Amino acid sequence: MSHDHNHDHDHSELPEIELRVRALETLLTDKGYIDPPALDELIETYETRIGPKNGAMVVAKTWADADYHARLMADATAAIAELGFTGRQGEHMVAVENTASTHNMVVCTLCSCYPWTVLGLPPVWYKSAPYRSRAVRDPRGVLAEFNVSLPEDTEIKVWDSTAEVRYLVIPQRPEGTEGWSEEKLAELVTRDSMIGTGLALAPSELEDMA
Repeated sequence: MSHDHNHDHDHSELPEIELRVRALETLLTDKGYIDPPALDELIETYETRIGPKNGAMVVAKTWADADYHARLMADATAAIAELGFTGRQGEHMVAVENTASTHNMVVCTLCSCYPWTVLGLPPVWYKSAPYRSRAVRDPRGVLAEFNVSLPEDTEIKVWDSTAEVRYLVIPQRPEGTEGWSEEKLAELVTRDSMIGTGLALAPSELEDMA
């Protein structure tokens, strides 16, 4: 299974629509209409930088503001809209919160439904058949491939995103962040932690990245 930690999915059975997209991209490249590296950079920007920053702001506010936390858990769509994040693929949002005893993970078993408004574009691994099938059958094994190891007594809940409902995982707030600003807290929130295939960064990890 591939994700942002350099594992590769088996892409031998690509959906027909993806085959068509690749054929079109090849044709446009051959004609000189698009520059593949520039296109990859654009996709990378929306997939891992711009989009997930919105979700990180939501999570950070949830951690820091008890009133906002209550509003988010009661009506995530409305609470997220308070921060200006609305639009296609974010019309019906539900927030699910990780705790010491429960870990949540999101998958779309039918296609690739994904909350664009708070996470940007879905990563390739999220759309892949191996992830979509194994996340349901063996969530603990999938998490291990993302280097996430949870206690055996932690319940893992898998939520199936659909065209009607999309989910945002609220990861546990790391210890040692008392008194942090929302802006600084947001730096701890990764895209994968909001899908449930990762955890929020510890303060020490953030320092190592500086």
